[in-house]
Amino acid sequence: MSEAVDFSTMTSKQLLGYFQEKAYSDSYNAHENGQLICWSSSIAPSEFCEVMDIVMLYPENHAAAISAKKYAETIINISESKGYDVDLCAYSRVNLGYMELLKEEAITGVTPEALANCPAPRMPLPDLVITCNNICNTLLKWYENLAVSLNIPYIIIDVPYNHTMPVSQHAKEYIVDQFKYCIKQLEDVCGKPFDYDKFVKVQEQTQRSVAAWDRAMGMCAHTPSPMNGFDMFNYMGLIVCARSKHDTEVTFNRLYEELSEHVKNGTSTFKGVEKFRTAWEGIAVWPYLGATSKPLKALNCNVVGSTYPGAWSIHYEVGDLEAMAAGYSKMYSNTCLENKVDVISTVLETTHCTGITYHLNRSCKLMDFLNVETAELVKERTGVPYVSFDGDQADPRAFSPAQYETRVQALAEIMEQNAQESAN
Repeated sequence: MSEAVDFSTMTSKQLLGYFQEKAYSDSYNAHENGQLICWSSSIAPSEFCEVMDIVMLYPENHAAAISAKKYAETIINISESKGYDVDLCAYSRVNLGYMELLKEEAITGVTPEALANCPAPRMPLPDLVITCNNICNTLLKWYENLAVSLNIPYIIIDVPYNHTMPVSQHAKEYIVDQFKYCIKQLEDVCGKPFDYDKFVKVQEQTQRSVAAWDRAMGMCAHTPSPMNGFDMFNYMGLIVCARSKHDTEVTFNRLYEELSEHVKNGTSTFKGVEKFRTAWEGIAVWPYLGATSKPLKALNCNVVGSTYPGAWSIHYEVGDLEAMAAGYSKMYSNTCLENKVDVISTVLETTHCTGITYHLNRSCKLMDFLNVETAELVKERTGVPYVSFDGDQADPRAFSPAQYETRVQALAEIMEQNAQESAN
């Protein structure tokens, strides 16, 4: 990677590709540069490791990339052959299988064929792992498995589930204690003190990156939307993997400029007719991005709303650890049913959606089980119709294109009927 690259001439997609590749390339020389490598869950606070100059890699994001490149089943077969159950999160099965391949290479000195053929960027073995259960508790045992298998430090940030909202004072105080213990552990692992002045700067950058992300994603509220909704899932990789870096702010500011130009010109990255505006609830079906986007496009449906990209909109007041604790606790999946209904309803209202599709994700049971009841409550509140379909975020064996097409066709018919009734 050359430092002489002129970012001013690059599109947001070019910046996205460049910085995503850089995140992995930086890890290849980490040890030579005196840096440690950490594998982190997607919404663990990145700020602490950023202060300690630790190179961060994200197994969930890496598993999604492997899945989007149609290689997940190969890696999943390896993890399942090691005894990992088919009912486990498919991200974990992809990552644990990938870890087994890296271990085999390190022990034997020979690169396994499945690793050599993997089309996703190479992810080196970590020196430590850090996880936070503000998404789900599966992460705790998943990362413990990694730590035990690799004999490396295992850092947990425990976040209580929010049975009510807003986040309670005692929960914030507890999480702050978790933050402080995480800092102590990182000081021990890195052998140097935590720089609190740098911490403030990292927090400031994180908030600028999040603000840029929110501003860009907010453009989808325009009618017609200047963005193809499935682009949200692609751009999301950077807010996941580089939330505390200037790279992310640069990319999303450029994206905002491009989308603003689309709004001005009445154009869009959606290459169809936006007859219907829909929301997508749940994680993308990464092995079937084409199979899920094309039927919607054929029906003139553009996905303009989703709670998924908003999961990384972590807002807090810089310098206030309790505010930061609340920010990392308010993950959509870590909140009560009432809040979920509020969040989805707000998305539908602000993006002017007339339909919503729920992904009943075999891998993400926390979201999957709640979505059945959530969907009915949201419909009662907003009147917006919905359909659901069975799938998986990474395991291609759990998705039926035919079922999906039937469901979205039904949604389009309902939206058409509702539109005709409103016109009369």
